[in-house]
Amino acid sequence: MATHTGPGDGTGGDVASGDRASTVALSEQTRLRAREIVARYPRPRSALLPMLHLVQAEQGYVSPQGIALCAEELGLTMAEVGAVATFYTMYKRRPTGDWLISVCTNTVCGFLGGDAIFEALSEHLSVRHDETTADGTITLEHAECLAACDYAPVVTVNYEFFDQQTAETALRLARDLQGGQRPSPSRGAALCTFAEMSRQLAGFADDRDGAVAAGPAGEPTLVGARLAERRRETAPPYPDGSPGAAAADQRKGD
Repeated sequence: MATHTGPGDGTGGDVASGDRASTVALSEQTRLRAREIVARYPRPRSALLPMLHLVQAEQGYVSPQGIALCAEELGLTMAEVGAVATFYTMYKRRPTGDWLISVCTNTVCGFLGGDAIFEALSEHLSVRHDETTADGTITLEHAECLAACDYAPVVTVNYEFFDQQTAETALRLARDLQGGQRPSPSRGAALCTFAEMSRQLAGFADDRDGAVAAGPAGEPTLVGARLAERRRETAPPYPDGSPGAAAADQRKGD
């Protein structure tokens, strides 16, 4: 049984039925961390995006309470904060599972199997787009583009890439997550929970082993660069007098 949308929360977001009362209250520590974020910026309102990630890390979504905290600390109205929180899809408007599985169903990924992957996961998890499994473990969503066409079809878990997937490998991934495992992404850092990921995006270091690991660019990404090198192709030069030309001259001098 999936978590379904409930009544609007008055700030442009939705909450899941029964979750309003069960939302974890934001702590004083959260407020202190919010002020730490604000101190990084010359203008307080510039801290809004990482602050939204912070409250999302604490509650699993951007709740009305989280919007109120951001508004209070930044001297903004709740409407101003809500307008930002509802504009970006990375800010969730109802509770999200520990594992957010995003399936790219845009043109390239969809054509190569993304739609079939989404349907297989949807049937296995008994959820549709932007719904969470009854145990609160996994949220499934369509993704319009994951900027990884060279590895299509692509699935991400909490924005870490699992490349060149099939329905079978995606189902294995979901089963591993349900079984308490943390499968290794195809590239990038070690897998983290939705809360851990949101805390990183708020600007707080993750001390887990491998949390910032990253490997070299994969072969599909390098194909274009290698073809250009073989053909002796180069990008056109910057126009004389442009900032780009000045920077290029500086690099030559170095």
